[in-house]
Amino acid sequence: MLPRDRNLTKFHTMRVARTLTDLRSAVADLRASHHPVALVPTMGALHDGHRALVRAAVTSGAAVVTSIFVNPLQFGAAEDLSRYPRDEAGDLSTLEACGCALAWLPDAETMYPHGDATTVSVTGPAENWEGAARPGHFRGVATVCAKLFGQVRPDRAYFGEKDWQQLQVVRRIESDLHLPLSIVPVATIREPDGLALSSRNRFLSESERARAPLLYSVLTGTARLLVDGRNAEGPLHEARERLTNAGFDVNYFALVDGPTLVEIPSTRPGARLIAAAGIGSVRLIDNVAA
Repeated sequence: MLPRDRNLTKFHTMRVARTLTDLRSAVADLRASHHPVALVPTMGALHDGHRALVRAAVTSGAAVVTSIFVNPLQFGAAEDLSRYPRDEAGDLSTLEACGCALAWLPDAETMYPHGDATTVSVTGPAENWEGAARPGHFRGVATVCAKLFGQVRPDRAYFGEKDWQQLQVVRRIESDLHLPLSIVPVATIREPDGLALSSRNRFLSESERARAPLLYSVLTGTARLLVDGRNAEGPLHEARERLTNAGFDVNYFALVDGPTLVEIPSTRPGARLIAAAGIGSVRLIDNVAA
């Protein structure tokens, strides 16, 4: 077992729930302890980015519920669900060491029972970029998040800024459906060379891993060029060209309004540079403030 983080743990033993009955009983006990309840939704294969989400939730004073569910609804026809990394034992050790109070591990039948007829469709910030590259992806994200919010009934839920578009989609769900929780963003966690942590990084070859940090380098370099009032077209073109010349398959590299993901011609308060690029078999996504 991993060493427990000092000054984080309020609950001596992390509980594990695999059925809705067990989940509801455990959450009721957490609420009886007079703590707010925080949810950290994950698909497992936990790394330091997930750990930062759990730590942020625990240090806020909440009783933390972390879900682990590889959601089939957010995988497209061309994406291999079976290839997504899984490590239940390692994940549970990580969560307990972080001070998580309850791990929620539903199966597919619990999340999508036979005859299930409802999904959540989102437009607005979900329409382009990852939404265009992965049709149906955000319908899957929105649906599983709505289900998790309904199951756990958290006071707040924590999401990483690394998946910027996903964060804005979840914010729209919370706002548009008047859900009684707060969405809390947590800054992207990176390797020392700048590569954003992702469960898929383990699939990079040694040479691909050496090149992968260039994406973040180009993002930050481009952000420095985008002074107020300057048209972004030139710097964006140069960024795409530099990545392509380095062997990346650039899906998009764009300047957008942060909350809406609408493309904008020049930087302004709240703007975001977003990018997605393939290297080998791995598709990297990243973003920075602009």
